[in-house]
Amino acid sequence: MEEQRRGGPRHWWRYGPPWGSRPDEPDSPAAGLPWRSTVLITAFVLVGSNFAAHSQPHREPLDGYARVLLLVASVLLLWRHRHPVAVVFGTAAAALVYLGAGYPYGPVFLTVAVGCFSAVVAGHRRAAWAAVGLLWAGHALVALWLYRWLPPKGDPAASVGQEIVVATWVLAVVAVCELARLRREQWARERADRAQAARRRADEERLRIARELHDVLAHSISVINVQAGMGLALLDSDPEQARAALTTIKAASKEALGEVRQVLDTLRAPGAAPRTPAPGLDRLPELVEQAAAAGLTVDVRGEAPHLPPGAGLAAFRIVQEALTNVVRHSGSRHARVCVEQAGGELRLRVDDDGPATGADAGGSGNGLAGMRERAAALGGTIEAGPRPDGGFRVLAVLPLRTREDQ
Repeated sequence: MEEQRRGGPRHWWRYGPPWGSRPDEPDSPAAGLPWRSTVLITAFVLVGSNFAAHSQPHREPLDGYARVLLLVASVLLLWRHRHPVAVVFGTAAAALVYLGAGYPYGPVFLTVAVGCFSAVVAGHRRAAWAAVGLLWAGHALVALWLYRWLPPKGDPAASVGQEIVVATWVLAVVAVCELARLRREQWARERADRAQAARRRADEERLRIARELHDVLAHSISVINVQAGMGLALLDSDPEQARAALTTIKAASKEALGEVRQVLDTLRAPGAAPRTPAPGLDRLPELVEQAAAAGLTVDVRGEAPHLPPGAGLAAFRIVQEALTNVVRHSGSRHARVCVEQAGGELRLRVDDDGPATGADAGGSGNGLAGMRERAAALGGTIEAGPRPDGGFRVLAVLPLRTREDQ
């Protein structure tokens, strides 16, 4: 994961090891048998038990039977990912037989600890507790009662203090396993959260691009549609006016292609800067000219304040979409745009006198939804609906300072 690659080994405890999330990794249950780790554990158990036998001469010396028990307890760990319950009980049983036969204490307990860890991490907590508990109970039974009939000869009874030490060791092993289980579950939740956040960011980016394309194309195509109809109507009677309409179509299509190209530039490699600045309210006169070319007279009142790029783009697109809706869905050929700022807020109001020319008065669902999404992303609001006098009004209230600026 990207965070882990940036953070390096120091952050593995926070983000989790790089393995464990893919089935092809060595420690995954879906992967092959863990040969390498099992061979290392087996070698450590066999060699360590020889050293333990030299330091415990009062116990039974290691013989072939003892080495078979050590080998069985170690080799069982090959299946600890696929059959954790059977492995934890098998290693506990082998260790109990090994200790009951009077062989020296030593690394044989490591096999039980590894088996317990695998069972707990796999979710078989009760099985792990039961296996380790049975091992401790069997050891207590041998050390406190059956020692009279079991080797080595003359072995005295264990004290209560020794059994408390053994019980403490058992609890420590299980506690470490539980801690590892909780940590792995936390890693899994964090990985899922990061994946969900990445999907959410991707969805938001797709929506943003779709919204930009809708706003750019809807406005330009509306202008082109009106001018194309005018050109067709005047082609024979007034060729010069038809030529002007075609000139407007060419200019509108060129501008639309440029803005579409700018939107698509955001799909390039991360870190690539846009080739042209995003439009803002400083381009409001261009919208007025384009609307005039489509036969709509627009009166603008108020001065456009300086806005951050994101807020300026949202304000520009909201006015653009509102004027596009007037061209497409209103019988009025006159609209008013009012720009006001007060109390740290920018108020954009677009009115037309109506009447509506279709069932979708005021604009399409996508256009109004896009305006609301833009305003909500900045912490603002959009109100759109019919006016009492029969026209339509779009009122946008946007903060002059966005959350990013603060």
